Amino acid sequence: MKNIKFNIIKVLAFVLLASSCNDVLDETPDNRIEALDTPEKIAELLVGAYPDAAYVPFLEPMSDNAGDKGPSADTGIDFATTLNKRMYFWDDINDTDDDTPTNYWNRAYKAIAQANQALASIEALGGGSTYNALKGEALLCRAYAHFMLVSIFSKAYSSATASTDMGIPYVTKPETVLLAKYERGNVAQVYSQIQNDIETGIPLIKDEYNVPAYHFTKRAAHAFASRFYLNKGDWQKVIDHSTEALGTNALNVLRNWTTNYAPKTYSEQNYFYASSTDEPANLLLVSASSLYNRFHYSARYQMNSAIASKLFFGGNISGNDWSFGIYGSSDLYYNIPKFQEYFKVTNQAAGTGNAFVTYVLLSTDEVLLNRAEAYAMLGQFDKATTDINWSLSVKSDNYNPATDVLTASEIATLYQGFPTTTYTPFYGIPGASLPFVAAILDIKQTIFYNDGLRWFDIKRHNVELTHTDILGNSYKLPKNDNRRQVQIPESAQSFGIPQNPR
Repeated sequence: MKNIKFNIIKVLAFVLLASSCNDVLDETPDNRIEALDTPEKIAELLVGAYPDAAYVPFLEPMSDNAGDKGPSADTGIDFATTLNKRMYFWDDINDTDDDTPTNYWNRAYKAIAQANQALASIEALGGGSTYNALKGEALLCRAYAHFMLVSIFSKAYSSATASTDMGIPYVTKPETVLLAKYERGNVAQVYSQIQNDIETGIPLIKDEYNVPAYHFTKRAAHAFASRFYLNKGDWQKVIDHSTEALGTNALNVLRNWTTNYAPKTYSEQNYFYASSTDEPANLLLVSASSLYNRFHYSARYQMNSAIASKLFFGGNISGNDWSFGIYGSSDLYYNIPKFQEYFKVTNQAAGTGNAFVTYVLLSTDEVLLNRAEAYAMLGQFDKATTDINWSLSVKSDNYNPATDVLTASEIATLYQGFPTTTYTPFYGIPGASLPFVAAILDIKQTIFYNDGLRWFDIKRHNVELTHTDILGNSYKLPKNDNRRQVQIPESAQSFGIPQNPR
């Protein structure tokens, strides 16, 4: 198990038991708490209030970003092979290794526990302006971790069913007893609490961090709010928060594949993609305990030739090729350079340690396309087209703004006749908006390949999926299928958290 980095860890009972940390369980929670009596100590605690776990390894194979490469493909890591296969076929998995759903659940609730302890300590100290920025960060951390949990382990938000769809436990207080009881509540309640934490926290945020990309800066907080309101279908709020996150010159803060990636080596691209200093597109990063860098390119159910042709080889709607190239001698190894491992040695003599991978959680690229989708849904097609063109202009080879800028009518023509049954979110998509939404989702699927975001768009738009094996057998995930909710970990079920239906 990963070494514990922080002195203050108050974790949900089912998280503690699942982690097998007997030394932590030997004491009641209150006896494990040191005095949090200064802003500096609370700030140190909040460093651990972000889920330091990876969701990409188990969400990517669930999506239409994955195909079957055949039995010659092999991760070389037993748990990774099992994880990759089971998620591709939307099967439940109960492994507790890094990169698994159970690990993400545990680490997210650990992050929530630390945010709650920070909030409780601030309240005990009387609060006030000295602690406002810390309180804002803690609220955003709590909201984000719960949002990710409900997005993964519950049904997609729908105003029609959210009050009856099972949510996840929304925890707002530190643990004071070893075995507490928790209720799942419903998705509507979870979303209401997330929204309250977002709206209370954002005004308090101050950009006073040594390494801003690992914290909720104002721009990162607005980026998170942009994603949250996109899921609710609150289009004006998506636009407002996206604009705050992008600033006055959005084009300058996007990830520029054309000039900053295409000319660079594979290792340089890996570095830049998740850089906390040299990539302005990165609004929030996390260093997660993860082995994904060792198997994402070789896993059997990942990018095969069919997926590569669909996403990259055919170019984009600007008429140009994508600038971000695919690496690998064949589809057994096809990959996009996005990950870099840091190995922290814990025993020099034995050569053992922990592997970490930095993941991009929030970026300006996502925010821009969130805004474009919101504009499209409101019928503001020229504004949506401007954002689409900005995205394409920094992602395309040989892009010429004099000839390659698309008009709204051209996008409508390109996607004329797009099936109305493909995307069926709870709010419905007006016929005139559909071509723009389809274009945006196509762009997102390519530029966020292997970032885990495609799965959330699939859930939000209720997309039916078909996975095919190397023998040509087809496996379907119909709309509204219960397997879209990743199963609640067995350790949580053992403490009375109801499992998802199957």
